[in-house]
Amino acid sequence: MTSQASADSTRDRIVAAATAEFSRYGIAGARIARIAKAAKTSTERVYAYFGSKEELYRFVSGRELAAVAEATRMDPTDLPAYAGRVHDYFAAHPERYRLMAWGRLELGDTERAADDPIRQTVAHKTEQLRKAQEAGQLDPAWGPLDILVLVNQIAASWADQPDIAAAGIERDTFLTARREAIVTAVERLFPAQRPA
Repeated sequence: MTSQASADSTRDRIVAAATAEFSRYGIAGARIARIAKAAKTSTERVYAYFGSKEELYRFVSGRELAAVAEATRMDPTDLPAYAGRVHDYFAAHPERYRLMAWGRLELGDTERAADDPIRQTVAHKTEQLRKAQEAGQLDPAWGPLDILVLVNQIAASWADQPDIAAAGIERDTFLTARREAIVTAVERLFPAQRPA
């Protein structure tokens, strides 16, 4: 194994271990020593790749945000379907929802750099929505950022409440009904544009 391949392997193990650690404990509760142990490396090596725990979290959450965006693909002319995909993604990966939520809870009021993945994703999606409004495909009475936040909040409304399922209802049946409610709610707020 080349030294570059070995370095990549170590870095990949650190990222995988950090993803699990942050999902479970958040940023404040995560421990670099546990991450290093799970990655079969040293704490010094973790800090060599990532200068701080917060830097490691930002890297991990940026990768997760990219994975969510890739899996859900927002189409501003069909926001109900997008909301359904976001619901499906987090229903299948609740630990990934927790990972993202920890950042909002623990880093929410910190200033984000211009190249921050969350800032870039929000800017890209709000621009997509603005262009759809200009093209007459989306109600212009709403601010694009309001649309994005409302749709994402509705779509993820059940992601952190898996234990609310009514007694005797199978989980998949429960989540299917929640998905239908989410899609219907978004459809009423932002109807999908049907092809002419």
